Amino acid sequence: MSEQVDLGRRKLLTAATAATGAIGAGLAVSPFLASWKPSARAKALGAPVEIDISKLEAGAMIKVEWRGKPVWVVRRTPEMLGGLSQHDALLLDPGSDGSKQPAFAKNAARAVKPEYFVVLGVCTHLGCSPMSKFTVGEVEAGWPGGFYCPCHGSKFDLAGRVFKGVPAPSNLEVPPYAFVGEGKIIVGTEGAQAA
Repeated sequence: MSEQVDLGRRKLLTAATAATGAIGAGLAVSPFLASWKPSARAKALGAPVEIDISKLEAGAMIKVEWRGKPVWVVRRTPEMLGGLSQHDALLLDPGSDGSKQPAFAKNAARAVKPEYFVVLGVCTHLGCSPMSKFTVGEVEAGWPGGFYCPCHGSKFDLAGRVFKGVPAPSNLEVPPYAFVGEGKIIVGTEGAQAA
């Protein structure tokens, strides 16, 4: 008995079997590949954070969270920047030699772009969160303003540099960050370049 082979049907069944197998393999592998992505908790603990600064007005500050710590971005006015060099003799570490910061922040403004100051909002004394006091004399006469920690009285200038005679042992920490395009900063990224 001679059976005729339907080649068209054989090709169709072979193609359908191969497609079903490929889809099944893809579905079996996708949970494994998804497990390689960091969890939401892991992202919150260290993933970079993008900050939109396009609407940040001069003299204002925005706050975000990165690695469970507050990050402040201050858009300094020309007057704020001009006052940074006028009180170096009152500072504990005016050159930021003993501060925790990326190499790009080792300058008078402690920033990539002097107009924008990015800093962790955590006092270097006991980890309290200082308050912004940008008005001259807002805390005490003769203090140029900046950041004030009400817990123990530590004072920092508008570049996060600590004043002498206060409990805080070092300047506020500058995190790694980079400018990306116009009006955006990514905190948690090394290699920041002035754009």
